Amino acid sequence: MTRRFLMFVFGCIFGLSLSVAQAASPEDPVLGTWKLNVDKSTFTPGPGWQSQTRIYQATPAGVSVSWSGVDASGGQMAVQYTYQYDGRDYPMTGSASYDSLNAVRVDARTVRSEEKRDGKTVGIAVRTVSPDGKILTITDDGTNRKGLAFSQILVFDRQ
Repeated sequence: MTRRFLMFVFGCIFGLSLSVAQAASPEDPVLGTWKLNVDKSTFTPGPGWQSQTRIYQATPAGVSVSWSGVDASGGQMAVQYTYQYDGRDYPMTGSASYDSLNAVRVDARTVRSEEKRDGKTVGIAVRTVSPDGKILTITDDGTNRKGLAFSQILVFDRQ
């Protein structure tokens, strides 16, 4: 192999590693699996979620999120999206209330998101990981597809 070819390969690998690092740092405290602690969570109006599990993973495209759960009426829900912390809108599938979101870092453990429906902001969520990395709290205020306002504080335990 020629030196030029080896430098090209090295450059490609280095560039890919930089894009993965920018998308989601391995030190991102949200990465992992989280289970909703229903007893510590609040829902206005209630009742709220019966269960929910979230999985956050670092991917070349950003942070990939998948979560599933059982809503207040016993219905199953599965939501997926991938985003970067750049404030741009990213599509969300499976949500009862939103079709896209954007995210920006507030600090090392806190992220603020605008949740949107048809391009219009209809919810604001703030996600914070505790200093010890064991608790994830999401405050979410918005309106659902029926136009009804809601507020929830979701408390998750790291699995």
